[in-house]
Amino acid sequence: MSEKLRISHGAGGKDTAEMVRKLVVSKVPPTMRKALAGVGLDELDDGAAFRVGDKWVVVSVDAYTVKPIKFPGGDLGHLAASGTINDVLMMGARPVALMDAVVAEEGTEVSLLEEIMESFIRTATTEGVAVVGGDFKVMPRGAVDGVIIGAVGVGITDKEPIVDRPSPGDVIVVSGPIGDHGAVITAAQLGMLEEVEGLSSDARPLTPCVLPIIEGGLRPKVTALRDATRGGLAAVLNEWAEASATTIVVKRAEVPVRPATLGFLEMLGIDPLHSASEGVAVFAARPDTAEELLEALKRGGCVEAAVIGEVREPWEPFLKGRVVVETEVGGMTLLPSTPLTTPRIC
Repeated sequence: MSEKLRISHGAGGKDTAEMVRKLVVSKVPPTMRKALAGVGLDELDDGAAFRVGDKWVVVSVDAYTVKPIKFPGGDLGHLAASGTINDVLMMGARPVALMDAVVAEEGTEVSLLEEIMESFIRTATTEGVAVVGGDFKVMPRGAVDGVIIGAVGVGITDKEPIVDRPSPGDVIVVSGPIGDHGAVITAAQLGMLEEVEGLSSDARPLTPCVLPIIEGGLRPKVTALRDATRGGLAAVLNEWAEASATTIVVKRAEVPVRPATLGFLEMLGIDPLHSASEGVAVFAARPDTAEELLEALKRGGCVEAAVIGEVREPWEPFLKGRVVVETEVGGMTLLPSTPLTTPRIC
């Protein structure tokens, strides 16, 4: 029987990575997986990179779909611009340009599309990022569920791109509270927004917090950098642990989560570590720079940045490539990579 796609294949966790390798990576000849001796499919990072003269050009592409299209803290346009800008930043480059490709269902209100695109453009231009082109398609009613935005981001750096390579001894740092986006979208889809106070998406460009770090003296100390999106913090850490053959230990008590988000997710039995975040950067960095990194993040406006764990050599064979959570009472539990959030998160 032919394999069928599942929602989890697009949820940003292990299933997504396996499907990308099956559909794309395995079919591209090894000699054609990167351009100009740059960064490409072999790394499967937040983007690709290649050298042009004395500069590195970083390119990232993503598709965004969310239901509802408008939600507390943002909308589809703001989400698409923020997410694409952040992906470029995570590769260590300054975002300079965006392109969009909009696919909308027949019958969509033009005023809604105008609002979404105004939000996309406003988010980009506020960060000094040009919107340089795009495409627009309309599909028959029922062929597309609402609106989808594809976006390409371009960035420039004079340093080598940041490719995720955490190593034992590194600390794990988050730029702020996790899980907000997943919580608010879940509440909206369940019709519970009016019953739960204080939920709001964290979708935003991370330029103010991250750019001073990747363009300053701390950059050589950063060994991995990723934004926690669909699969949440759990997906990022599991991917890093597996790729580096290490064990990542997270102290749950140190992970910042807003009270409203925590209360709502706990009510549904969803671990905040699996809940989507659209405005949180995750760093692996050398331990001697932890305090300096926190100070830099807080100066950039990420005032709730925190050290939440560390990368270790596996102390048992079965812990190789795994993430361990130290509970508030000192116990240890494995953190799976599979996200438990609802579909259509981002």
